[in-house]
Amino acid sequence: MAKDKKLVEAITSMEEDFTQWYTDVVKKAELMDYSSVKGCMIFKPNGYAIWENIQKQMDARFKETGVENVYMPMFIPESLLQKEKDHVEGFAPEVAWVTQGGLETLQERLCVRPTSETLFCDLYANIVQSYRDLPKLYNQWCSVVRWEKTTRPFLRSSEFLWQEGHTAHATAEEARERTIQMLNVYADFCEEVLAIPMVKGRKTDKEKFAGAEETYTIEALMHDGKALQSGTSHNFGDGFAKAFGIQYTDKENKLQYVHQTSWGVSTRLIGALIMVHGDDSGLVLPPKVAPTQVMVIPIQQQKEGVLERANELKERLMKDFRTKLDDTEKSPGWKFAEQEMRGIPVRIELGPKDIEANQCVIVRRDTREKLSVSLDEVEAKLAETLERMQADMLSRAKKFLADHISDAVTYEQFRDAVANKPGFIRAMWCGNRECEEKIKEDTTATSRCMPFEQEQISDTCVCCGKPAQKLVYWGKAY
Repeated sequence: MAKDKKLVEAITSMEEDFTQWYTDVVKKAELMDYSSVKGCMIFKPNGYAIWENIQKQMDARFKETGVENVYMPMFIPESLLQKEKDHVEGFAPEVAWVTQGGLETLQERLCVRPTSETLFCDLYANIVQSYRDLPKLYNQWCSVVRWEKTTRPFLRSSEFLWQEGHTAHATAEEARERTIQMLNVYADFCEEVLAIPMVKGRKTDKEKFAGAEETYTIEALMHDGKALQSGTSHNFGDGFAKAFGIQYTDKENKLQYVHQTSWGVSTRLIGALIMVHGDDSGLVLPPKVAPTQVMVIPIQQQKEGVLERANELKERLMKDFRTKLDDTEKSPGWKFAEQEMRGIPVRIELGPKDIEANQCVIVRRDTREKLSVSLDEVEAKLAETLERMQADMLSRAKKFLADHISDAVTYEQFRDAVANKPGFIRAMWCGNRECEEKIKEDTTATSRCMPFEQEQISDTCVCCGKPAQKLVYWGKAY
């Protein structure tokens, strides 16, 4: 058994060193590998399969709201990028430029898209003429490039995968409704599929997207008490429309500017899955998003009939569950450790004694709970187990979130909370950027969002003591 534990011993305990634990898990679970391209990562099959499941299920939710998929070029001419001043200034430090094509120096630099607002604006300026053309509800699944100085797998890399939705509307009200609608789509998806509860709210002006009137965010809390911005939705108003000349003729035959939104989530969600649910044995994946939901592991497979029956069971279960069979010649202990490392929600153990008794053993990844069930009832019991596991994972994550939210009324309480109480800190704010910047300078905590459900936990700003305007969630973040 000692050698079977080596797989898990290769993982640093999260309490000992959370950063190293994270790195160990993504490597040992074979989610990714490092690339010879600095700042870029390779998605291995285990990691990319998670993204495929996220993409498939989220895309279906987008389409239920009327969104259609398109694909835009990966290059943006510099002149196009320069049309919206705030936008280009916000992204300038991260832009990668193409200056040569083949052997020729380009007459105009091309940026490798850091995001595609300008390309969509250019398209909408050409295809929107009348109120009958609206709304335009487009989304694309693609990669973007942002030249990051510090990278970490899934959380921050120079190239990453994401989706970016870009919509155009006739009125400001429609645009704001779509902005909030898509944020709620994200939050519901994360809770229902990823089993991750989110704090929802609006970003401060300091933290909002470059060129946006309003930015809304979903914020998750990781096991180490740090926040992870997990998705954003932006209301652009008519600022981009005026910069790009996107106008339509309304029902009174008058020219109007469109109002736009943009919204996106990325492969950061995989990082969130790892850090919210993982343990010292590796990944723990919620059943709804796990690429493999069930691993059938034969016990004493060298004995006559065991592999055959295990394979028959796998074939049965594949009709209803994402199922695999581990028929390698490794020991059962090693197979168990590997299944746990990869976060596969359930394993089914089947040996000679089980076959004789017409039963198998179902083992949950999250709790290690074992359940002996009749082979005649395995589909029903498996469905119950996976459903219960999904619900339990969300319940535990909600409790962790609730247990790691603290209130601060004075600056002394606030600084103490940042230093000694990992998690979100709720505190009132006067609305002045100076206080926001002072808090970051003094504590490294940043404003995460102004929640939709506002409360008045104090009359004064936690930093300066002036009259308070907003309740804000603060915290250290990735």
